[in-house]
Amino acid sequence: MSNQYAFPGEQKNGVYQAIMQRRDIRAQFIDEPVSEEILEKILRAAHHAPSVGFMQPWNFLLIKDPETKNLVHKGFLQAHEESAEMFTGAKKEQYKTFKLEGILESPVNLLITCDRARTGPVVIGRTVQPEMDLFSTVCAVQNLWLAARAEGIGVGWVSIIHEELLRRIFKLPESVVVIAYLCIGHVSHFPEMPELEKAGWLPRLNLDELVFYEEWGKTKA
Repeated sequence: MSNQYAFPGEQKNGVYQAIMQRRDIRAQFIDEPVSEEILEKILRAAHHAPSVGFMQPWNFLLIKDPETKNLVHKGFLQAHEESAEMFTGAKKEQYKTFKLEGILESPVNLLITCDRARTGPVVIGRTVQPEMDLFSTVCAVQNLWLAARAEGIGVGWVSIIHEELLRRIFKLPESVVVIAYLCIGHVSHFPEMPELEKAGWLPRLNLDELVFYEEWGKTKA
C-alpha cells in the first residue's frame, strides 16, 4: 500500500543519509569560513524543531571572537583534566589521547540555550513533565546537526565544560540554561564511523537487544 505522504525516494534517502553519516567533529575542522547563508539555513532548521506548548524556548548565541573562544577553551582544559581523573587504568590513558573539542579550530562556536520562563509558568505539555522544554531544545540541536551534515558542515558538541563558566562568560539570565556548546565549520572529511566506536572505547549496541514489546524486558517471540 503506497503512502501519499512519504517523500520521493531520493529525498527520503537523503534524510537517512544525513542521520547515518552525522558525526561529532573535533579534529577535522579546516580554516574556511562558514557562509552567512548556510548559518541562517541551519539555524532555521533548528528553529523548526518541535517544542512543548509551542514555547520555542531556544536562543542561539554565535561566537567568532578568538578571545571569547580562548576563555571557553581554558574552561574546557580545566574540565578535561578533572574528567581524566574519573577514569582508571587503561581507560584513563586512552581518554587522554582523545581530542574532544574543536573550539579554537572551528570558525564558529554556537551556544544553544533554553529560556525556561519564555511563555510563563504554565505551558501545555509541561504541566506534569516540566523538563520537556529542555528536551525540546535538544531536538533543536539535532535538527541543526542534521541540516549541517546535509550542507557538508561539521558540528561538534563540547560537553566537557562547566555550565557555570559558560553562564559567566556569556552573562546568561537566571531563567536561561545551557543546553549545548557547539563547534561548527567546514571539514577535511567526515569519519566513516564515530571516533569512539573506531577506537574501541565502546561497541555499537545491537538494536534487537534494545527493543522491547508491551513491557520492559519483553523481547519479540
